[in-house]
Order: sequence, then structure tokens, then C-alpha cells
Amino acid sequence: MSASPRSVLASYPFRLFFLLTASYAIAIILLWAGVLTGHIGVPAGWLPLHWHSHEMLFGMTSAAIAGFILTAVCNWTGAPPLKNGGLIALAALWLAGRLVMVMGAGLPLVCIAMVDLLFLWALAIFLARLLLRYGNRKNLMLAGIIALLGVANLFMHIGALQADIRWSLAGENLALGMVTLLMVVIGGRIIPAFTRNWLRMHGGRDAEVKTCPKLEALTLATTAALIPAEPLATWLQLHWLVPTLALLAAFTNGFRLFRWRGWLTHREPLLWILHIGYAWVAAALLFKGLAGLGWVPASAWQHALGAGAMGTLILAVMTRVALGHTGRPMKLPRFAVFIYIAILVAAVLRMATALQWLPFGSGILLSVFAWALAFGAFVVIYWPILSRPRVDGRPG
Repeated sequence: MSASPRSVLASYPFRLFFLLTASYAIAIILLWAGVLTGHIGVPAGWLPLHWHSHEMLFGMTSAAIAGFILTAVCNWTGAPPLKNGGLIALAALWLAGRLVMVMGAGLPLVCIAMVDLLFLWALAIFLARLLLRYGNRKNLMLAGIIALLGVANLFMHIGALQADIRWSLAGENLALGMVTLLMVVIGGRIIPAFTRNWLRMHGGRDAEVKTCPKLEALTLATTAALIPAEPLATWLQLHWLVPTLALLAAFTNGFRLFRWRGWLTHREPLLWILHIGYAWVAAALLFKGLAGLGWVPASAWQHALGAGAMGTLILAVMTRVALGHTGRPMKLPRFAVFIYIAILVAAVLRMATALQWLPFGSGILLSVFAWALAFGAFVVIYWPILSRPRVDGRPG
């Protein structure tokens, strides 16, 4: 008797959380279009822009982080995966947060906050306890990043409760900084390793993919330094600090990416999309520096990071992990390259709109349509993969 899709989805974190990520990515972008056109309201006390950024960061992105981290930690520690009741309970916390943020217009803001804050801190505590139990202290930084995302979420809720935009902006900036750092950390682990392995298997020159401990440390340091620099620059009136650090971080991340030789993977979509996604990280940091100098609109870097880096890397990782962890060959399914094309089109359109190269209304709607197509294609193509048992008969 074959396993039901429900039991399979509850057998490993990536299965359930990747489908939740993609489904919510579609829902939240369509809801945002409804907010912009005046057909949908947001909870009282929340400014529409802050509500939108909150749900992209703490809704869609937090689900993707959970799916990846809870799957990867099994490889790091040898621990069994969170599954069945425990996995469903954690997913229910995430879903409860999304329901109150989307449908809680009549609820007191403090109730919305109490529900929404649970997921990230529960995830951080579970991850930290698991890492400590298995003696894997080197990855505790990732639990710390997730906990700080929970703090950023708290700041945004305080901003809504007190109608104080300073708290909301502090939470948003902290979250963007932590997500950027997480992409830099994870990207540095997987992209050069996957690239080397693929080149080795296909007769390529894997030695050309280079990493340097000093460059790695400098890249992480410059990216992380931006997080405290935001409030420090405001407090001390150091207007040059953030753009200087951002441009330095853009250079170190861009040089790091160049040394990974992504062009050598042009025949493998599962790899070149990772390199392009990481290029969006460097581009976002570049736009952050230019925005600090007043050369581009302030929103440009946020959309390079959100629509570009986050959207692309989330789909790049989900399409790859779902194949490897279900025992399938590392070959992109038929028509799945459309997922990558659509998300890159969405990102370019959103950036063109942010840079005022396209009219706001038409630019937003076109990018919304492309974004929904990208994540919709993921759901359609990957539902059979994520909801069915491994093809090699192994558990998971």
C-alpha cells in the first residue's frame, strides 16, 4: 500500500515547508496587488508597505529558511528529521502567524503579535537544542540568526502597536540584514562545493573554483558589519558609514562570486541559477551603497535583495534540494527551467520599476504576474516530487 501524500509531506521538513513557501509566495504577492489597488485592507496599525515587507520576510522567507535549515541539520548532525506531529505543529505555528497577519484586521494588535512571534523563536530554540545535543556548535550561528530574525519581527510589531515608524524601520532593516547574512553564509557553503562537484563529474577543471579563507572572512565581516552600522550611523550622524560598508560588501561578495567561476556551469541550470541568485546579493549591496549616496532610489536595493536574491535563491535551493533528498537524479525536470526564467523576469521588472524605468502601475503588475508564474510553476512541477515517497525506496 503506497503512502498518502499527507504522510509523505510530514516525513521531512523540506517537503512541507517548500510547498508552503511557494504557495504563500503566490498568495502574498496577489494579496499585495489587491492592497495596492485598494481591494484588500491590512491589519489596523500596519502601514501597507511595512505589512508587505513583513510578510515577504517573516512569511515566505521564514518558511523557506525552515525547510532548508531543518533538512540540512540532519546532514550536519546525523539527527533524524523533524517529522509527523512535531513538523505539523511547527508548520501550524507558521500558518497561524500568516492567518492573523492576513485576516486579523479585527483582532487586537497585541494578539496578532503574540501569535506571529511564536514561529521563529520556536524554530531557533529547536535548532539550537538539536545542535547542542549533537555537539555541532559551529552551526549555532545559524540558530542565532534565526533568533535575531525573531527580534526583528518583534520590533516591527512594536512599531505597529505604538504607531512608531522608527521601530518598524529598525525591524525591517535588521531582518533584511540577517537574511542577507544568511544567504552569504549558506551561499558560500553550497555554491562553490556544488560547482566543484559538477565540474569534477563532467570532466571540467574543478580546481578553477577558488575559495580563500581571508576573502571568506572579509566577505562575512563586511556583510555582517552593515547590520549594526544602520542604527549606529543614525545615532552618530555618520552618513558615510552605511554606503561605504555597503560598497565594500558588494565588492567582496562580487569578487567571491567571480572566483567561483559560475560561467563554467552554463550547461547546468541547477547550478547557474545559484550563481545568478548570488549575483543579486552583490547587486543589492551595490544598490544599497548607491542609494546611501543619493544616486538611486532607496527602494532599489530592497527589491534587488527581495525580488532578485531572495526570490531566485529560494527557488534555486528548493528545486535542487527537492531532487537530491527524494533520491532523484540531479537533473532539472522537464519545463522546470521556466521557473528560473520567470523569477528572473520578475526581478528585472521589479528593479526597472524601482529605478523608475517603467511606470509604477504596469511595472508592478507585470512583475507580480511573473513572480506568481515562477512559484506557481514550482508547485505544479514539484508537487508530484514532494508528495510522493523517495524513488530509491529509502526513508525520508
